[in-house]
Amino acid sequence: MKIFNTLTRTKEEFVPLEEGKVKMYVCGPTVYNYIHIGNARPMIVFDTVRRYFEYKGYDVNYVSNFTDVDDKIIKKAIEEGTSAQEVSQRFIAECKKDMAGMNIKPATKHPLATEEICGMIEMVQDLIDKGYAYEKNGTVYFRTRKFEQYGKLSHKNLDDLRSGERALLVSGADEKEDSLDFVLWKPKKEGEPAWESPWCDGRPGWHIECSVMSKKYLGEQIDIHAGGEDLVFPHHENEIAQSEAANGKEFARYWMHNAFLNIDNKKMSKSLGNFRTVREISEQYDLQVLRFFMLSAHYRSPLNFSADLMEASKNGLERIINAVDNLKHLMGVAAEVPMTDTEAEVFAKTEEFVKNYEAAMEDDFNTADAIAAIFDLVKYTNTNVSAENSKECLQKYFDLIVKLSDVLGLIVNKEEELLDEEIEKLIEERQAARKAKDFARADAIRDELLSKGIILKDTREGVQWKKA
Repeated sequence: MKIFNTLTRTKEEFVPLEEGKVKMYVCGPTVYNYIHIGNARPMIVFDTVRRYFEYKGYDVNYVSNFTDVDDKIIKKAIEEGTSAQEVSQRFIAECKKDMAGMNIKPATKHPLATEEICGMIEMVQDLIDKGYAYEKNGTVYFRTRKFEQYGKLSHKNLDDLRSGERALLVSGADEKEDSLDFVLWKPKKEGEPAWESPWCDGRPGWHIECSVMSKKYLGEQIDIHAGGEDLVFPHHENEIAQSEAANGKEFARYWMHNAFLNIDNKKMSKSLGNFRTVREISEQYDLQVLRFFMLSAHYRSPLNFSADLMEASKNGLERIINAVDNLKHLMGVAAEVPMTDTEAEVFAKTEEFVKNYEAAMEDDFNTADAIAAIFDLVKYTNTNVSAENSKECLQKYFDLIVKLSDVLGLIVNKEEELLDEEIEKLIEERQAARKAKDFARADAIRDELLSKGIILKDTREGVQWKKA
Protein backbone atom coordinates (compact mmCIF):
# COMPACT_ATOMS: atom_id res chain seq x y z
CA MET A 1 0.00 0.00 0.00
CA LYS A 2 1.45 3.35 -1.06
CA ILE A 3 0.74 6.69 0.62
CA PHE A 4 1.83 10.13 -0.63
CA ASN A 5 3.80 11.55 2.32
CA THR A 6 3.73 15.36 2.48
CA LEU A 7 6.96 15.19 4.48
CA THR A 8 8.96 13.61 1.64
CA ARG A 9 6.67 14.63 -1.23
CA THR A 10 6.80 11.08 -2.54
CA LYS A 11 4.60 8.00 -2.52
CA GLU A 12 5.96 5.59 0.07
CA GLU A 13 5.15 2.00 0.96
CA PHE A 14 3.11 2.00 4.18
CA VAL A 15 4.95 0.18 6.97
CA PRO A 16 3.21 0.45 10.36
CA LEU A 17 5.12 1.11 13.56
CA GLU A 18 3.49 -2.01 15.00
CA GLU A 19 2.48 -4.90 12.76
CA GLY A 20 -1.25 -5.10 12.15
CA LYS A 21 -1.98 -1.77 13.86
CA VAL A 22 -2.44 1.80 12.64
CA LYS A 23 -2.26 4.84 14.91
CA MET A 24 -3.91 7.76 13.14
CA TYR A 25 -4.59 11.36 14.23
CA VAL A 26 -6.84 13.68 12.21
CA CYS A 27 -7.27 17.35 13.13
CA GLY A 28 -10.95 18.01 13.79
CA PRO A 29 -13.04 21.18 13.46
CA THR A 30 -13.20 24.27 15.66
CA VAL A 31 -16.79 24.12 16.91
CA TYR A 32 -18.35 27.58 16.77
CA ASN A 33 -20.89 26.99 13.98
CA TYR A 34 -22.32 24.26 11.77
CA ILE A 35 -19.54 22.49 9.85
CA HIS A 36 -19.14 23.60 6.24
CA ILE A 37 -18.45 21.39 3.26
CA GLY A 38 -14.75 22.27 3.43
CA ASN A 39 -14.68 20.66 6.91
CA ALA A 40 -16.53 17.66 5.48
CA ARG A 41 -13.84 16.76 2.95
CA PRO A 42 -11.11 15.63 5.39
CA MET A 43 -13.74 13.95 7.57
CA ILE A 44 -14.97 11.84 4.64
CA VAL A 45 -11.54 11.24 3.09
CA PHE A 46 -9.78 10.05 6.23
CA ASP A 47 -12.79 8.06 7.45
CA THR A 48 -12.48 6.19 4.13
CA VAL A 49 -8.73 5.68 4.69
CA ARG A 50 -9.54 4.23 8.10
CA ARG A 51 -12.25 1.96 6.65
CA TYR A 52 -9.86 0.60 4.02
CA PHE A 53 -7.21 -0.20 6.64
CA GLU A 54 -9.88 -2.05 8.61
CA TYR A 55 -11.00 -3.88 5.45
CA LYS A 56 -7.38 -5.06 5.09
CA GLY A 57 -7.43 -6.39 8.65
CA TYR A 58 -5.63 -3.60 10.52
CA ASP A 59 -6.63 -2.58 14.04
CA VAL A 60 -7.01 1.19 13.67
CA ASN A 61 -6.78 3.56 16.65
CA TYR A 62 -8.35 6.67 15.11
CA VAL A 63 -8.24 9.90 17.11
CA SER A 64 -9.89 13.12 15.94
CA ASN A 65 -10.28 16.10 18.25
CA PHE A 66 -12.74 18.92 18.67
CA THR A 67 -11.12 22.34 19.23
CA ASP A 68 -13.50 23.70 21.86
CA VAL A 69 -11.55 26.74 23.05
CA ASP A 70 -10.68 29.34 20.42
CA ASP A 71 -11.07 33.04 19.58
CA LYS A 72 -13.98 32.29 17.21
CA ILE A 73 -15.85 30.32 19.89
CA ILE A 74 -15.31 33.12 22.42
CA LYS A 75 -16.51 35.73 19.88
CA LYS A 76 -19.67 33.69 19.20
CA ALA A 77 -20.34 33.30 22.95
CA ILE A 78 -20.00 37.07 23.50
CA GLU A 79 -22.38 37.77 20.58
CA GLU A 80 -24.95 35.36 22.04
CA GLY A 81 -24.44 36.41 25.65
CA THR A 82 -23.61 32.84 26.66
CA SER A 83 -20.51 30.82 27.60
CA ALA A 84 -17.85 29.41 25.29
CA GLN A 85 -18.60 25.97 26.76
CA GLU A 86 -22.30 26.25 25.82
CA VAL A 87 -21.40 27.25 22.24
CA SER A 88 -18.84 24.47 21.78
CA GLN A 89 -21.04 21.74 23.29
CA ARG A 90 -24.00 22.76 21.12
CA PHE A 91 -21.98 22.68 17.91
CA ILE A 92 -20.17 19.43 18.82
CA ALA A 93 -23.63 17.83 19.05
CA GLU A 94 -24.64 19.37 15.68
CA CYS A 95 -21.34 18.28 14.11
CA LYS A 96 -21.92 14.69 15.25
CA LYS A 97 -25.39 14.75 13.62
CA ASP A 98 -23.86 15.85 10.31
CA MET A 99 -21.09 13.27 10.62
CA ALA A 100 -23.69 10.53 11.15
CA GLY A 101 -25.54 11.77 8.04
CA MET A 102 -22.31 11.42 6.04
CA ASN A 103 -21.82 7.91 7.54
CA ILE A 104 -18.57 8.87 9.26
CA LYS A 105 -17.63 6.32 11.90
CA PRO A 106 -17.13 7.79 15.38
CA ALA A 107 -13.43 8.05 16.20
CA THR A 108 -11.89 5.64 18.69
CA LYS A 109 -11.58 8.83 20.75
CA HIS A 110 -12.87 12.37 20.17
CA PRO A 111 -10.83 14.37 22.73
CA LEU A 112 -11.80 17.91 23.68
CA ALA A 113 -9.03 20.48 24.07
CA THR A 114 -10.55 21.83 27.31
CA GLU A 115 -10.32 18.39 28.95
CA GLU A 116 -6.59 18.06 28.26
CA ILE A 117 -5.28 21.36 29.71
CA CYS A 118 -3.17 19.64 32.40
CA GLY A 119 -1.24 17.71 29.74
CA MET A 120 -0.69 20.91 27.77
CA ILE A 121 0.73 22.70 30.81
CA GLU A 122 3.07 19.73 31.41
CA MET A 123 4.34 19.74 27.81
CA VAL A 124 4.87 23.52 27.84
CA GLN A 125 6.87 23.23 31.10
CA ASP A 126 8.89 20.37 29.59
CA LEU A 127 9.73 22.55 26.56
CA ILE A 128 10.81 25.39 28.85
CA ASP A 129 12.99 22.99 30.88
CA LYS A 130 14.65 21.74 27.67
CA GLY A 131 15.34 25.28 26.45
CA TYR A 132 12.87 25.16 23.56
CA ALA A 133 10.46 27.67 25.11
CA TYR A 134 10.55 30.83 27.18
CA GLU A 135 8.08 33.02 29.09
CA LYS A 136 7.54 36.79 28.73
CA ASN A 137 4.88 38.58 30.83
CA GLY A 138 2.75 35.43 31.14
CA THR A 139 3.01 34.40 27.49
CA VAL A 140 5.08 31.32 26.65
CA TYR A 141 6.74 31.17 23.20
CA PHE A 142 8.44 28.32 21.32
CA ARG A 143 11.98 29.05 20.08
CA THR A 144 11.52 28.19 16.41
CA ARG A 145 15.22 28.47 15.52
CA LYS A 146 16.19 26.11 18.35
CA PHE A 147 14.42 23.28 16.47
CA GLU A 148 16.87 22.73 13.63
CA GLN A 149 14.47 20.85 11.36
CA TYR A 150 11.77 23.54 11.44
CA GLY A 151 10.19 23.80 7.98
CA LYS A 152 10.74 20.15 7.01
CA LEU A 153 7.02 19.48 6.43
CA SER A 154 6.07 22.68 4.61
CA HIS A 155 9.50 22.82 2.92
CA LYS A 156 9.81 26.45 3.99
CA ASN A 157 13.16 28.00 4.78
CA LEU A 158 13.36 29.97 8.04
CA ASP A 159 15.45 32.72 6.46
CA ASP A 160 12.87 33.13 3.67
CA LEU A 161 10.15 33.38 6.31
CA ARG A 162 12.27 35.91 8.20
CA SER A 163 12.57 38.11 5.12
CA GLY A 164 8.78 38.26 4.97
CA GLU A 165 8.42 38.83 8.69
CA ARG A 166 6.41 42.05 8.34
CA ALA A 167 3.41 39.93 7.41
CA LEU A 168 4.11 37.55 10.28
CA LEU A 169 4.40 40.11 13.06
CA VAL A 170 1.56 39.85 15.54
CA SER A 171 0.47 41.58 18.70
CA GLY A 172 3.18 41.24 21.30
CA ALA A 173 5.84 40.45 18.72
CA ASP A 174 8.18 42.95 20.36
CA GLU A 175 8.32 40.60 23.37
CA LYS A 176 9.52 37.68 21.29
CA GLU A 177 13.18 36.76 20.92
CA ASP A 178 12.41 36.12 17.24
CA SER A 179 9.39 37.21 15.21
CA LEU A 180 8.91 33.59 14.02
CA ASP A 181 8.49 32.20 17.55
CA PHE A 182 4.94 31.02 18.19
CA VAL A 183 2.67 30.97 21.23
CA LEU A 184 2.33 27.95 23.51
CA TRP A 185 0.38 29.65 26.31
CA LYS A 186 -1.27 33.08 26.50
CA PRO A 187 -2.81 35.22 29.27
CA LYS A 188 -6.58 35.52 29.43
CA LYS A 189 -8.46 38.62 28.35
CA GLU A 190 -11.56 39.98 30.10
CA GLY A 191 -14.50 37.57 29.82
CA GLU A 192 -12.47 34.71 28.34
CA PRO A 193 -12.28 31.18 29.76
CA ALA A 194 -8.98 30.57 31.56
CA TRP A 195 -7.02 27.96 33.46
CA GLU A 196 -4.36 28.31 36.16
CA SER A 197 -0.77 27.75 35.05
CA PRO A 198 2.73 28.49 36.43
CA TRP A 199 2.92 31.51 34.08
CA CYS A 200 -0.53 33.11 34.31
CA ASP A 201 -4.25 32.38 34.24
CA GLY A 202 -4.76 31.83 30.56
CA ARG A 203 -5.27 29.28 27.82
CA PRO A 204 -3.17 27.20 25.44
CA GLY A 205 -2.09 28.16 21.95
CA TRP A 206 -3.81 26.20 19.19
CA HIS A 207 -0.82 24.11 18.09
CA ILE A 208 0.05 22.61 21.49
CA GLU A 209 -3.46 21.13 21.80
CA CYS A 210 -3.04 18.54 19.04
CA SER A 211 0.49 17.58 20.12
CA VAL A 212 -0.78 16.76 23.60
CA MET A 213 -3.98 14.96 22.56
CA SER A 214 -2.11 12.87 20.01
CA LYS A 215 0.52 11.86 22.57
CA LYS A 216 -2.04 10.98 25.26
CA TYR A 217 -4.25 8.76 23.10
CA LEU A 218 -1.78 7.37 20.54
CA GLY A 219 1.67 7.64 22.13
CA GLU A 220 4.82 9.63 21.33
CA GLN A 221 5.02 8.23 17.79
CA ILE A 222 2.14 7.72 15.39
CA ASP A 223 1.75 6.20 11.95
CA ILE A 224 -0.38 8.82 10.19
CA HIS A 225 -1.20 12.45 10.90
CA ALA A 226 -3.80 13.94 8.57
CA GLY A 227 -5.83 17.04 7.81
CA GLY A 228 -6.55 19.67 5.19
CA GLU A 229 -3.64 21.16 3.23
CA ASP A 230 -4.32 24.53 4.89
CA LEU A 231 -2.94 23.00 8.11
CA VAL A 232 0.51 22.13 6.72
CA PHE A 233 1.84 25.54 7.77
CA PRO A 234 1.93 26.69 10.44
CA HIS A 235 -0.23 24.21 12.42
CA HIS A 236 1.33 20.87 11.50
CA GLU A 237 4.81 22.36 11.17
CA ASN A 238 4.51 23.68 14.72
CA GLU A 239 3.11 20.38 15.98
CA ILE A 240 6.22 18.60 14.67
CA ALA A 241 8.52 21.13 16.34
CA GLN A 242 6.79 20.88 19.74
CA SER A 243 6.30 17.11 19.74
CA GLU A 244 9.77 16.18 18.53
CA ALA A 245 11.45 18.73 20.82
CA ALA A 246 9.50 17.39 23.82
CA ASN A 247 9.64 13.66 23.04
CA GLY A 248 13.03 13.40 21.32
CA LYS A 249 11.73 11.17 18.51
CA GLU A 250 10.01 11.35 15.14
CA PHE A 251 6.39 12.43 15.66
CA ALA A 252 4.52 10.95 12.66
CA ARG A 253 5.76 8.59 9.94
CA TYR A 254 3.30 9.68 7.24
CA TRP A 255 1.60 13.04 6.73
CA MET A 256 -1.55 13.08 4.58
CA HIS A 257 -3.28 16.25 3.39
CA ASN A 258 -6.42 16.71 1.29
CA ALA A 259 -6.65 19.55 -1.24
CA PHE A 260 -9.03 22.50 -1.09
CA LEU A 261 -12.69 22.53 -2.04
CA ASN A 262 -13.98 25.37 -4.25
CA ILE A 263 -17.57 26.42 -4.89
CA ASP A 264 -18.39 27.03 -8.56
CA ASN A 265 -14.66 27.49 -9.21
CA LYS A 266 -14.27 30.10 -6.47
CA LYS A 267 -12.78 29.83 -2.99
CA MET A 268 -15.53 29.39 -0.42
CA SER A 269 -16.00 32.49 1.73
CA LYS A 270 -18.81 34.27 3.54
CA SER A 271 -17.96 37.53 1.75
CA LEU A 272 -18.63 35.91 -1.65
CA GLY A 273 -21.92 34.49 -0.40
CA ASN A 274 -20.93 30.97 -1.45
CA PHE A 275 -20.41 29.57 2.06
CA ARG A 276 -22.26 26.23 2.29
CA THR A 277 -22.80 24.22 5.45
CA VAL A 278 -23.33 20.46 5.47
CA ARG A 279 -26.70 21.09 7.13
CA GLU A 280 -27.81 23.26 4.19
CA ILE A 281 -26.71 20.57 1.73
CA SER A 282 -28.74 17.98 3.69
CA GLU A 283 -31.90 19.98 2.93
CA GLN A 284 -31.34 19.40 -0.81
CA TYR A 285 -29.60 16.01 -0.93
CA ASP A 286 -29.11 12.84 1.05
CA LEU A 287 -25.67 13.36 2.62
CA GLN A 288 -24.63 10.07 1.04
CA VAL A 289 -24.62 12.04 -2.24
CA LEU A 290 -22.18 14.55 -0.70
CA ARG A 291 -19.97 11.66 0.39
CA PHE A 292 -20.06 10.13 -3.10
CA PHE A 293 -19.20 13.54 -4.58
CA MET A 294 -16.20 13.97 -2.23
CA LEU A 295 -14.86 10.53 -3.15
CA SER A 296 -15.35 11.01 -6.89
CA ALA A 297 -12.01 12.86 -7.09
CA HIS A 298 -8.59 11.95 -5.67
CA TYR A 299 -8.21 13.49 -2.21
CA ARG A 300 -5.06 15.42 -3.23
CA SER A 301 -6.81 17.02 -6.21
CA PRO A 302 -8.67 20.32 -5.81
CA LEU A 303 -12.41 19.65 -5.90
CA ASN A 304 -15.06 21.97 -7.30
CA PHE A 305 -18.53 21.87 -5.76
CA SER A 306 -21.41 22.69 -8.08
CA ALA A 307 -25.07 21.77 -8.55
CA ASP A 308 -24.24 19.90 -11.79
CA LEU A 309 -21.58 17.78 -10.10
CA MET A 310 -23.89 17.00 -7.18
CA GLU A 311 -26.59 15.86 -9.62
CA ALA A 312 -24.03 13.67 -11.39
CA SER A 313 -23.04 12.21 -8.00
CA LYS A 314 -26.69 11.57 -7.14
CA ASN A 315 -27.14 9.68 -10.42
CA GLY A 316 -23.91 7.73 -9.92
CA LEU A 317 -24.91 6.62 -6.42
CA GLU A 318 -28.39 5.66 -7.68
CA ARG A 319 -26.81 3.37 -10.31
CA ILE A 320 -25.28 1.31 -7.52
CA ILE A 321 -28.39 1.44 -5.31
CA ASN A 322 -30.62 0.38 -8.23
CA ALA A 323 -28.38 -2.63 -8.92
CA VAL A 324 -28.61 -3.64 -5.25
CA ASP A 325 -32.41 -3.14 -5.22
CA ASN A 326 -32.71 -5.29 -8.35
CA LEU A 327 -30.70 -8.07 -6.69
CA LYS A 328 -32.97 -7.87 -3.62
CA HIS A 329 -36.03 -8.19 -5.87
CA LEU A 330 -34.53 -11.17 -7.73
CA MET A 331 -33.57 -12.86 -4.44
CA GLY A 332 -37.19 -12.55 -3.37
CA VAL A 333 -38.33 -14.77 -6.27
CA ALA A 334 -35.22 -16.92 -6.82
CA ALA A 335 -35.17 -20.65 -6.26
CA GLU A 336 -33.57 -21.87 -3.02
CA VAL A 337 -31.19 -24.21 -4.81
CA PRO A 338 -27.39 -24.58 -4.70
CA MET A 339 -25.24 -22.39 -6.93
CA THR A 340 -24.46 -24.12 -10.22
CA ASP A 341 -20.94 -24.64 -11.62
CA THR A 342 -21.77 -22.25 -14.48
CA GLU A 343 -22.92 -19.57 -12.00
CA ALA A 344 -19.75 -20.05 -9.97
CA GLU A 345 -17.63 -19.69 -13.10
CA VAL A 346 -19.36 -16.46 -14.11
CA PHE A 347 -19.15 -15.06 -10.57
CA ALA A 348 -15.43 -15.92 -10.33
CA LYS A 349 -14.76 -13.22 -12.93
CA THR A 350 -15.82 -10.54 -10.41
CA GLU A 351 -12.41 -11.09 -8.79
CA GLU A 352 -10.98 -8.86 -11.53
CA PHE A 353 -13.10 -5.92 -10.33
CA VAL A 354 -12.06 -6.54 -6.71
CA LYS A 355 -8.39 -6.51 -7.80
CA ASN A 356 -8.90 -3.22 -9.66
CA TYR A 357 -10.69 -1.76 -6.64
CA GLU A 358 -7.93 -2.76 -4.22
CA ALA A 359 -5.19 -1.60 -6.61
CA ALA A 360 -6.86 1.84 -6.76
CA MET A 361 -7.18 2.10 -2.99
CA GLU A 362 -3.62 0.92 -2.42
CA ASP A 363 -2.28 3.56 -4.80
CA ASP A 364 -2.62 6.45 -2.33
CA PHE A 365 -6.36 5.85 -1.80
CA ASN A 366 -7.57 6.64 -5.30
CA THR A 367 -11.28 6.56 -4.47
CA ALA A 368 -12.27 7.82 -7.94
CA ASP A 369 -10.80 4.70 -9.55
CA ALA A 370 -12.26 2.53 -6.77
CA ILE A 371 -15.74 3.88 -7.61
CA ALA A 372 -15.05 3.14 -11.30
CA ALA A 373 -14.28 -0.47 -10.33
CA ILE A 374 -17.62 -0.68 -8.48
CA PHE A 375 -19.39 0.68 -11.59
CA ASP A 376 -17.69 -2.03 -13.67
CA LEU A 377 -18.86 -4.64 -11.16
CA VAL A 378 -22.42 -3.25 -11.27
CA LYS A 379 -22.46 -3.36 -15.08
CA TYR A 380 -21.15 -6.95 -15.07
CA THR A 381 -23.74 -7.93 -12.45
CA ASN A 382 -26.65 -6.34 -14.35
CA THR A 383 -25.56 -8.22 -17.49
CA ASN A 384 -25.17 -11.61 -15.84
CA VAL A 385 -28.04 -11.99 -13.36
CA SER A 386 -31.72 -12.73 -13.88
CA ALA A 387 -34.67 -14.42 -12.18
CA GLU A 388 -33.25 -17.73 -13.42
CA ASN A 389 -30.26 -17.49 -11.05
CA SER A 390 -30.15 -19.34 -7.75
CA LYS A 391 -30.66 -17.29 -4.59
CA GLU A 392 -27.16 -18.27 -3.40
CA CYS A 393 -25.62 -16.83 -6.56
CA LEU A 394 -27.60 -13.58 -6.35
CA GLN A 395 -26.63 -13.22 -2.68
CA LYS A 396 -22.92 -13.37 -3.62
CA TYR A 397 -23.25 -10.48 -6.09
CA PHE A 398 -25.32 -8.54 -3.55
CA ASP A 399 -22.81 -9.07 -0.72
CA LEU A 400 -19.84 -8.07 -2.89
CA ILE A 401 -21.33 -4.78 -4.13
CA VAL A 402 -22.50 -3.85 -0.62
CA LYS A 403 -19.11 -4.75 0.91
CA LEU A 404 -16.99 -2.71 -1.51
CA SER A 405 -19.39 0.25 -1.25
CA ASP A 406 -19.33 0.04 2.55
CA VAL A 407 -15.53 0.38 2.59
CA LEU A 408 -16.10 3.77 0.91
CA GLY A 409 -18.77 4.51 3.52
CA LEU A 410 -21.52 4.40 0.88
CA ILE A 411 -24.80 2.92 2.09
CA VAL A 412 -26.27 1.21 -0.96
CA ASN A 413 -28.52 -1.33 0.76
CA LYS A 414 -31.33 1.04 1.67
CA GLU A 415 -33.74 -0.27 4.28
CA GLU A 416 -37.13 1.17 3.45
CA GLU A 417 -38.47 3.27 6.28
CA LEU A 418 -42.21 3.11 6.79
CA LEU A 419 -44.06 6.37 7.35
CA ASP A 420 -46.52 6.55 10.25
CA GLU A 421 -49.50 6.53 7.89
CA GLU A 422 -48.15 3.43 6.13
CA ILE A 423 -47.82 1.66 9.48
CA GLU A 424 -51.41 2.58 10.44
CA LYS A 425 -52.65 1.33 7.06
CA LEU A 426 -50.90 -2.03 7.52
CA ILE A 427 -52.31 -2.35 11.06
CA GLU A 428 -55.82 -1.73 9.67
CA GLU A 429 -55.23 -4.39 7.02
CA ARG A 430 -54.05 -6.81 9.72
CA GLN A 431 -57.18 -6.14 11.80
CA ALA A 432 -59.36 -6.81 8.76
CA ALA A 433 -57.46 -10.05 8.06
CA ARG A 434 -57.97 -11.22 11.64
CA LYS A 435 -61.68 -10.40 11.43
CA ALA A 436 -61.86 -12.48 8.23
CA LYS A 437 -59.96 -15.25 10.07
CA ASP A 438 -57.09 -14.90 7.57
CA PHE A 439 -54.49 -15.45 10.28
CA ALA A 440 -51.72 -16.24 7.81
CA ARG A 441 -52.02 -12.73 6.32
CA ALA A 442 -52.30 -11.14 9.77
CA ASP A 443 -49.11 -12.90 10.90
CA ALA A 444 -47.34 -11.95 7.68
CA ILE A 445 -48.14 -8.26 8.29
CA ARG A 446 -46.90 -8.50 11.89
CA ASP A 447 -43.66 -10.10 10.66
CA GLU A 448 -43.23 -7.46 7.94
CA LEU A 449 -43.61 -4.66 10.47
CA LEU A 450 -41.24 -6.38 12.89
CA SER A 451 -38.58 -6.69 10.16
CA LYS A 452 -38.80 -2.91 9.73
CA GLY A 453 -38.41 -2.28 13.46
CA ILE A 454 -42.11 -1.86 14.34
CA ILE A 455 -43.40 -3.75 17.39
CA LEU A 456 -47.16 -4.36 17.73
CA LYS A 457 -49.01 -4.83 21.00
CA ASP A 458 -52.62 -6.03 21.08
CA THR A 459 -54.53 -4.37 23.96
CA ARG A 460 -58.18 -4.05 24.99
CA GLU A 461 -58.11 -0.48 23.64
CA GLY A 462 -56.84 -1.68 20.26
CA VAL A 463 -53.45 -2.23 18.62
CA GLN A 464 -50.55 -0.11 19.86
CA TRP A 465 -47.24 0.16 18.04
CA LYS A 466 -43.77 1.48 18.74
CA LYS A 467 -40.43 1.65 16.95
CA ALA A 468 -37.87 -0.82 18.26
